[in-house]
Amino acid sequence: MTERKPPGVSFESWVDRQIREAKSRGEFDQLPGAGKPLPEITDTAYDELWWIKRKMAREGLSVLPPTLALRKEAEDALVAASVAPSERAVRRIIEDVNAKIREVMFKPPPGPPLGLKPYDVEKLVQEWRAAREERAAGHPEAGPEADRRESGGAA
Repeated sequence: MTERKPPGVSFESWVDRQIREAKSRGEFDQLPGAGKPLPEITDTAYDELWWIKRKMAREGLSVLPPTLALRKEAEDALVAASVAPSERAVRRIIEDVNAKIREVMFKPPPGPPLGLKPYDVEKLVQEWRAAREERAAGHPEAGPEADRRESGGAA
């Protein structure tokens, strides 16, 4: 426990002495990051909330409204389904995201509207099969992503 500052000693010199004594006892030696440079702040302008943003990124937290986060998750699910290793995996990925979409449709959280309907699992499985057959036939660039690029938009 730290002793009380004695009367008549300036606060600064008392704190300096406490730090010096703690250093000599080795109390700072085993701190995380000891001897390493501080992580750089990437923003050119100083951001007072840099540490909160870093903590949120490290913890995987998001500041997006739930509906926007689900839109992103649904988009990622389509990409994951297009490269899934099996039909079962495609179905699981799409059914999982569909369950979340239905939940938000029936009990919308505050924020912007979702603007999504559950995906047609059978249609996406058929697209997955067709893309797999085309890759097997020697056209590795074919698939849902190639179809979207050729059509100039979302499928």
